[in-house]
Amino acid sequence: MIAMIVLSVIVTLFSFWVLGVHKRLLNARKRIKTAYTQIDAQFKRRYVLIPNLVEIAQSYIKQEREALEAVIEALNEAVEANALTASHPLAGIAILHLSAAEDRLTVAMGRMFAIAESCAELQSSPAMLRLTEELNDVENKIAHARQAYNDCAVQYNHDMESFPGPAIANMFGFQAAELMQAAAPVL
Repeated sequence: MIAMIVLSVIVTLFSFWVLGVHKRLLNARKRIKTAYTQIDAQFKRRYVLIPNLVEIAQSYIKQEREALEAVIEALNEAVEANALTASHPLAGIAILHLSAAEDRLTVAMGRMFAIAESCAELQSSPAMLRLTEELNDVENKIAHARQAYNDCAVQYNHDMESFPGPAIANMFGFQAAELMQAAAPVL
C-alpha cells in the first residue's frame, strides 16, 4: 500500500516535471515567434522604402537600369522569403532562405548606392537624403530585432539541449531554431 502511494507520488512528480519542461520549451518557442514579429515589421518598413529609393535613383541614373532592376528583383524575392518565414519563424529552411534573399538584396542595394555615389545631383537630392536616413534607421532596428531573435533562439536551443530537454523535445516534436545571420550593411 505504501509502495503504491510512493510510486504514484513519484509518477506524479515526474509528470509535473515533464510538463514543466514542456511548458518552458513552449514559452521559449513563443518568445522566438514574438521576436520574429519585430524583424518582420522592420523588414516590411524596409521593403516599402526600397522602391521609393529606386524610383528616385531612376530619374537620375537612367543608364544603370540593370542595377535598379536587380534591386527590385532581389526585393521581390526578399518579400516572398519574409512572408514564408513570418508564417513559420521556427522553420530552419525558411530562415536560411530569408537570409540568402536578404544577402542578395543587400548586394543589389550596395551596387545601386555605389552607382548613386557617382551622381552628385542624386546624392544631394532631399528626397534621396531623407529616404537614405530612414533606411539607415530601419537597418539599425533590424539589427536590434535580429539580435533579440537570436538571443531567444539561443536560449530555446539551450533549453532543448539541456537535460531533460532532448528527450522531451523529441517526444513533443520540437525542432532547433536557426539563428538569423546578419548581412553586410547596405549603406
